[in-house]
Amino acid sequence: MQAGGRVERMCPFGTCDGTGWIVGDDNVASSCQCRERRAAHARSRGIDSLIPTKYRGVSFDRPPVSSMDRTVVGVARDFVEALPERLSEGRGLWLMGDVGTGKTTLAMLISKSALEGGNTVAIYSLPRLLSRIRRTYDAEAGEQGYMEFFDRLCSVDLLHLDDLGAEKSSDWVLEQLYSIVNERYESERSMLVTTNLDQAELEGQIGARTVSRLIEMCGDPIPLFGDDQRYRVA
Repeated sequence: MQAGGRVERMCPFGTCDGTGWIVGDDNVASSCQCRERRAAHARSRGIDSLIPTKYRGVSFDRPPVSSMDRTVVGVARDFVEALPERLSEGRGLWLMGDVGTGKTTLAMLISKSALEGGNTVAIYSLPRLLSRIRRTYDAEAGEQGYMEFFDRLCSVDLLHLDDLGAEKSSDWVLEQLYSIVNERYESERSMLVTTNLDQAELEGQIGARTVSRLIEMCGDPIPLFGDDQRYRVA
């Protein structure tokens, strides 16, 4: 809706007039819960939260998800159904399995559900995230620097890291991953991760202390095995 050329914001909860404040009968104003949500969205600007085109139509009721292992899909569905509680508790999910078994598809479905629920989400493959961090080192005046990007990355409701362990290991990579995971661990912010590596292999790739925090946040890895679905002919 527009008034005088200005777009008026609506309260997503229907409890205020869009200003973020509720004025009581005694003329005392109290903060509406939409203010916190708007502040979170403002803090998340400058991070990648878009669902790739390939995954925008994913659903529990359609292939390939409907054709996946029922137990694994059930875990993902339970997570989505309890999403507000999971995010408020800082609980996440760890999907592990072979190439083409549906890890990324399920993770994108969860992230899509979180975005549709009005939550802030950052979505990165590990190589792309590390490339994005490197670019902050060359930021010019007015551009997003390292600390600003790091703070926004760690403040979103859900951080989705795809293909964890895919990057060649180095001291710098280990430091970046530990800093991000530890910050979200300490602030009780949820993470959603996918990896082709089992726990022991991932510890060798990104470090035992990082994996330990992921397990405490996300629980044990949820295994997906089977044939590469990408090579199946419909």
